[in-house]
Amino acid sequence: MRAIRAIIAGSLLCIASANAQWVVYDPALHTQNIINEAQNIAKYVQMIDNQIQQINTLTSQLQQLQQYNKAFGNPSQILNLAGLTGLISDLQNTGVGQAIGQLENLSQGIDSLRYDANGLYHNVGTTFTTPDGNSVSRAANLYRQFAAVNETTKNFTGVYADVVSRRDSLRQDIAATTVQLRAATTASEVQKLTGVLIGLNAELTATDKELDHAASVSVVQNAENQNDQAKQQQARVEEQQAEFSQGIQKYNNTVKLSSEPALFPETNQ
Repeated sequence: MRAIRAIIAGSLLCIASANAQWVVYDPALHTQNIINEAQNIAKYVQMIDNQIQQINTLTSQLQQLQQYNKAFGNPSQILNLAGLTGLISDLQNTGVGQAIGQLENLSQGIDSLRYDANGLYHNVGTTFTTPDGNSVSRAANLYRQFAAVNETTKNFTGVYADVVSRRDSLRQDIAATTVQLRAATTASEVQKLTGVLIGLNAELTATDKELDHAASVSVVQNAENQNDQAKQQQARVEEQQAEFSQGIQKYNNTVKLSSEPALFPETNQ
């Protein structure tokens, strides 16, 4: 009997244990879970769709940027510009002209005495011969003002040669830049080449001003020489007047006129 009771008790325990492992099914909860999962999937799909739209927008913008760069060009990549090197070189050139003060310091009377402008003028020479055959050296310092004019002429000649050479180079650069401008394919290239052309033309005008400056130095020096000659002439007039007054005074002091009446000898009749 005890054995039968033990068997029955064990069976009941097994049945109770089996009933404890059963899952309780809730249809409402299951339906809500399905709805929530569907909403999550819909949100994910929407997020993916937004990302696709953003990618499409960025792709379109990139294509527009590429088209812009193709039409206008990238200014940082346009480095080979005709005429630019020559323009920079000419702008850094200080020129060969000298100031009037420098030319006056270079003026030596001895150079003026020997100057003949490549045979155009008569060479005065450093000496001359008197009528009695004596050789006399000229006072070179008296001829410095003439040497100054010769120096300004030499300065103008040098500036002219320099300007002609630079003008030729600038004109060649202008021609090369114009050809490159005509073949330009982007707006950036056109703008840069136009800037170079403006600079080249401005520098071409500036070289002409150097000629004007050199010519004005010659004019100023010549005017100063004429002024000095007039000054020396005025000084000589003043000295002559003083010498004349002094000579009259000395004559008056030396020669005394008699105030007595003149006596004439009587003649026999």
